[in-house]
This record gives sequence, structure tokens and C-alpha cells, in this order.
Amino acid sequence: MRTVVEGAYIAPVVGEEIPDGHLVIDDGVITAVGAGPGPEGGERIDGRGCLATPGLVNTHHHLYQWATQGLAPDGTLFEWLVASYRIWGRMDAEVVSGAASAGLAWMARTGCTTSSDHHYLFPKGRGDLFAAEIEAARRIGLRFHPARGSMDRGESQGGLPPDEVVETLDDILRETADAIERFHDPSPGSMVRVAIAPCSPFSVSGDLLTEAAKLARAHGVRLHTHLTETLDEEEHCLEQLGCTPVEYMDKLGWLGPDVWLAHCVHLRDGEIRRFAETGTGVAHCPSSNARLGAGIARAADLLAAGAPVGLGVDGAGSSEMTPLVGEVRMAMMMARARGGPTAMTARQALEMGTLGGARCLGREDEIGSLEPGKLADVALWRVDGFYAAVDDPVTALAFGRTPPLARLLVGGRTVVEDDELRTVPQDEVAAAGAAAHRRLLEAAR
Repeated sequence: MRTVVEGAYIAPVVGEEIPDGHLVIDDGVITAVGAGPGPEGGERIDGRGCLATPGLVNTHHHLYQWATQGLAPDGTLFEWLVASYRIWGRMDAEVVSGAASAGLAWMARTGCTTSSDHHYLFPKGRGDLFAAEIEAARRIGLRFHPARGSMDRGESQGGLPPDEVVETLDDILRETADAIERFHDPSPGSMVRVAIAPCSPFSVSGDLLTEAAKLARAHGVRLHTHLTETLDEEEHCLEQLGCTPVEYMDKLGWLGPDVWLAHCVHLRDGEIRRFAETGTGVAHCPSSNARLGAGIARAADLLAAGAPVGLGVDGAGSSEMTPLVGEVRMAMMMARARGGPTAMTARQALEMGTLGGARCLGREDEIGSLEPGKLADVALWRVDGFYAAVDDPVTALAFGRTPPLARLLVGGRTVVEDDELRTVPQDEVAAAGAAAHRRLLEAAR
């Protein structure tokens, strides 16, 4: 099967940009990128008036939170979590299916071709929540990196979550190993790869963090968690553990090229250097950090040091309706708010949202740039019409309101066309997300 995109402005992220170029896709893989018209044959996609970029990579999400948007709108992270834990504890597989379907459809409509998800609550007797979100990703058509999360440190043990929403260490390790066995596909071009993701230092034990790292490395999967999101977290770690969150994770073997950490808002200079030395990735979530008043992560400093940095929208409950492409703009603006107008360029922000995210997920050899041999995960943005007043299409994408999405390809397959989901009925998944919200709130009464 051959598809040829032609007439587009191509921003490959790696290599020179092509103002009027073509992409050739054979059997889901990019086989040629060049100037002018493409070769004859195959399906033709008219890219005139469009900017072609790699599909965006979402490195941090909580899809189930689609069902609890708008809660505790003025709370800090800890206040918002305390208001949400018991509601989340009433979710079932039907809620997760509806929320994940809506959340992933929204990601697709905002340029995302690969998404991770950090799911860390598993109420007993509520169905197979992990399988429900994986099936939702299959239906929507996105590459999916679900991270089997966990919490084993409730209030009675000095943690933040109520005891009724945590699991035992033995149950967590057994269920996590089972998730890897059932769903992880390490093959080239795979659509599902599982990670291991204890929730955070304030909700899991040191034993869980240690055993999770052993389990991940025994199975060759990646590690993920939240870290240094707020000053409250740092104070909690200093008081209870006698060190900063980064120092604590380093002692437990949680820094390395197989690890990516969400947020990392409050990092010291030496910790940034340590991330770069170890190849530890960061999922930068600027909108969620702003919504919760957590602060502005030092993304530009991390990039300058050489650490892998990707973008994430975080859960919809703390970042309502945030488009993934919007995080390209927000990351750039937050960096400039912190460090001035030269702190981050549009192209650096786009690279974070594409190749940077691929590095965090360990897939930089397959996705994140438009190069021959890479998977054909491509976003085509309309930069004609009103957007034509901006001469530079990458500036048009990153600086203002997001341009319409003309086409989204995942492995060469059309997932979105003319801002409309094509894999499943768009109205159906929107309704499923709203139904998940109603079902969960009714169950929590």
C-alpha cells in the first residue's frame, strides 16, 4: 500500500525543512522525503496549504480523569487529590472505557499519534480497567503506552491517599507482571507497549519502588512516575524521608535511560545535571502545572543540559480539554515567561512534542521525525486562509491559535481528516465521555 503526500511544507524535525515537498509512505513506513511532486502511483493526499510535522507524542496522561473534569478548580495539587481520590475509587471498566475513548479521540484531534497513560487506581471488583483503556486505544487507532500504576501507601502509613484506594505490594507486583504478559508488544512498529509506574513518592513505599524497578528491568519495559511536581511534595519527602524527591529516587535506582518522570517542576541545578548524565526523561506538562499553581518547570535548562524532554497534557481532571498541540505553545510561552523571549523557539517546542517525547518513550528510532525508515505517523495542519498571513508555518503552528488538522496518519492509516475522527463516530465517543462522567459521579454519591 502506497500513499503520497505532496505539496506540503515539511518540517521533519530532523534535517532541513522543505517548503514544497512530498512524503512517500509504503506499508505504513516513510520511504522517501523530498522536494517537489512525489512519484506516481498510490493514494494521493493533497498537502497544498498544509504544514507536515511528525505526529505528536503525549508522554503523560490520566485518561480516566476525563470523567472528573472541573473538580476542585482552585485547589493545590494535594487539595485536588484529596477531593478526587474517593470519587476515582468508584470507577469501573465502563467508566474507564468511555473516558479513555473520549480522551484519546481528543488527543487524535489535536495532532497526537502516540499517547502514554498513567493509570494508578484499581478498585477491586470493577472489571478489567487496564484492558478497557487498551481496547479504547485500539478503536481510536493511536499507538499506546499504558503504564500500569499503583499505590500501596495510604493515610495510615503516612501517605496521601485514603487506605481504601491503595493495593498491597504483592497484588501490585502480580497484576503488573500479568499486564506485561498480556499486553506488552516489544516488536518493531508495535501499537501497545506497557510501562511500570508506581504513582509518586507520597503514595508508594520504598519497597514498591525498588521491586517495581527490578520487575521492569527483568521484563525490559520502562519506568514512570510523578516527581517534584510541587513544593508540598518536596516538604513531604524532606520531612518523612530526609532527602529531596530526586535524591530519594536516585538512591532507589530510579534514574536512567529507561525512566521518564512527569512534571519535575522543582529541580536544583545538580539534579538537572544528574538527569542529563543518566539519560532520565521528563514529561513536561505546562498547562496542568499552571492550573494547579505548581510552578514553571525548567524545561529549557533541561534541554540545554541534554536531558530528554517530552510534552504531556496530564489528566483531563487537572488540565481540562487541553489539546496536545496546545502544549507546544504553552511550553514555549512558559519558558519565555521564565527566561525571556530567546529561552525557547517554536522549533524547539515542536521537537519536544515529537522527537523529545519519542526519546522519553524509548521510540526515537521509530517515531518523532519525518525520515525514511520511520513509521508514517504524520500530522498535516492547515496553514492557509487566515494563517497565510504568517510566512513561517512553524511559527503559525506554535505561536497562535492551533490551525485546523487536515489529516492525521498513524502508520499511514487515516485517523483524523478535516478535523473529524474517521476511525469511530466522533459523536459516539464524545457521548461516551460524558456518560462516563455521569456514571462515576452518581456512583460516588
